[in-house]
Amino acid sequence: MKIFNSTAELRLELDSQRRNGLCIGLVPTMGNLHAGHLRLVEEALRNCDFVVSTIFVNPLQFSPDEDLQAYPRTLKEDQSKLISAGCHCVLEPSVDELFGSNLESQTTLHIPSISNMHCGKRRSGHFDGVATVVCKLFNIVNPSRAFFGLKDYQQFLIIQKLVADLAFEIDLVGVETVREENGLR
Repeated sequence: MKIFNSTAELRLELDSQRRNGLCIGLVPTMGNLHAGHLRLVEEALRNCDFVVSTIFVNPLQFSPDEDLQAYPRTLKEDQSKLISAGCHCVLEPSVDELFGSNLESQTTLHIPSISNMHCGKRRSGHFDGVATVVCKLFNIVNPSRAFFGLKDYQQFLIIQKLVADLAFEIDLVGVETVREENGLR
């Protein structure tokens, strides 16, 4: 599995794959991978020729009262899991690589109405951060298909609306939630 920290280098790799006629699949994650993430990779491998996963803890989706630093980061374990799953490459960019050095001046997206419902009521700006990073990853990877878990159905609907409203030529694939034997996620 190839590991990229640079979006420019990943784009060169993907350009080469496209020249070979391959269908590109994207599985965006924030890392700390579990069976649900690996199910997304499995589904992507079943439906695409070349699968890119991303591991990026997105600061834009954390509000000031949420502890971004406490989010679990298990990069080496995640890489091992992706290798075992058969993922072709992973993008592990820094915050500066994706957003530049001034996060506060970053352009953000807002998906009206649906972002302010359900858990969006309690997490102001959360879905703006999700929409922004997903849009950015779509522009970097330019996948034919992108795979998201349906565990967070509101998030899936927001991404679905983003794809429609911004005219991305991407097939979104929603994958059912994988649960542990005890019924938990």
